[in-house]
Amino acid sequence: MERVGRAVRSGNTASVWRGGLRACAFGLLGALGALVSGCGTFVETRTPAQVIKVTPADGAKRVEAGEKLRVSVVDGTLKRVRVTLRSKGARHGLPGRVSADGRTWLPQASHRRLKLGSKYAVDVVAEDADGRRSARHTTFTTKPQPRRVIGFFTPEHRQTVGTGMILSIKFNRPIEERAAVERAVRVTAKPSVRVAPHWFGNSRLDFRPAEFWKPGTRVTLDLRLRGVRVAPSVYGVQRKRVHFTVGRDQRTVVDAGRHMMTVQRDGAVVSRVPVTAGSSKNRTYEGHMVISEKFDVTRMNARTVGFGGEYDIEDVPHAMRLTESGTFLHGNYWAPRRTFGRANVSHGCIGLHDKKGGDPRSAAGAFYRSSLVGDVVTVRNSGERTVAPGNGLSGWNMQWREWTAGSALD
Repeated sequence: MERVGRAVRSGNTASVWRGGLRACAFGLLGALGALVSGCGTFVETRTPAQVIKVTPADGAKRVEAGEKLRVSVVDGTLKRVRVTLRSKGARHGLPGRVSADGRTWLPQASHRRLKLGSKYAVDVVAEDADGRRSARHTTFTTKPQPRRVIGFFTPEHRQTVGTGMILSIKFNRPIEERAAVERAVRVTAKPSVRVAPHWFGNSRLDFRPAEFWKPGTRVTLDLRLRGVRVAPSVYGVQRKRVHFTVGRDQRTVVDAGRHMMTVQRDGAVVSRVPVTAGSSKNRTYEGHMVISEKFDVTRMNARTVGFGGEYDIEDVPHAMRLTESGTFLHGNYWAPRRTFGRANVSHGCIGLHDKKGGDPRSAAGAFYRSSLVGDVVTVRNSGERTVAPGNGLSGWNMQWREWTAGSALD
């Protein structure tokens, strides 16, 4: 007959006498995280978070795109890893691979950079050597999509340019990390020549060699801005390679005092053309300027350059931009023909005789056809100050030492 005695309780331990034999029973020791296994034997158990490690941490917010996503186990092997992300309302699976020893999971190389503005969910199942399984679910969110920066470059891809071309990149947002941008932008030339950067303010970066390019030079711009942090919460988005070729060497000198323009090509004079330059009230800038744009016909409105309502000509023919402030070399059909070569009457531009609608056989038409973006036009004897290096592609008016000092890396 089984004799049941009195139970004596002390804390979480209860001793019970059954049939003269003492059996042991222990309740869950939450503070110790232990379970009963046999009489008086403890087996340590670990939580899923102690077995399975996930980075970024569970519940993390505003995670940077460059932080690494990684899943691993302290011991045992990974049996299943599933990562999903929600971005712009859509849900996507993230491909990855478990290491040969079964202990680590990483995303595929092309997906290792986290997608901003997304929520990630990580579901993992792991198994230890005794066949016990642990499962863990974690989530984290990345930073919101940042403000993006884009660089607009001159010249265009595959364009043939003049020997005075200055490669210019204008950014749509101010750049604070200018050194980081310089490291991400590479300009090379073949035949090889040193090409140096110079910042004009915080949103424009120009490149040029010490002297004019040699004809036939092939120049490559490698924009590697994607993912580059250029300011707080502002990142580049471009990955682009641009090529342009330097054509023949044409240089033009305008002597405003003598009202004459001389054109040289490959060192030989090819033409002398009478011109009209800026009047005594609105003199033409002196110094080196570079043709940055060409227009068969364009509108010129005095209000856009600070001259009030003095003129508004809707059909200026054969127009070539020399500065951002509004200096052009263009065809002029409204001034009497006798003006050219005798008087300076413009508001700062350089005018060549032309006909309304643009005559390709006129002095302006012939010069327009022979000119390339990147050709240098040098003005002398106008009585005006030298054009600022950052006004258009006028960086040739800066000494090489001063130019190279404009780099954020030097």
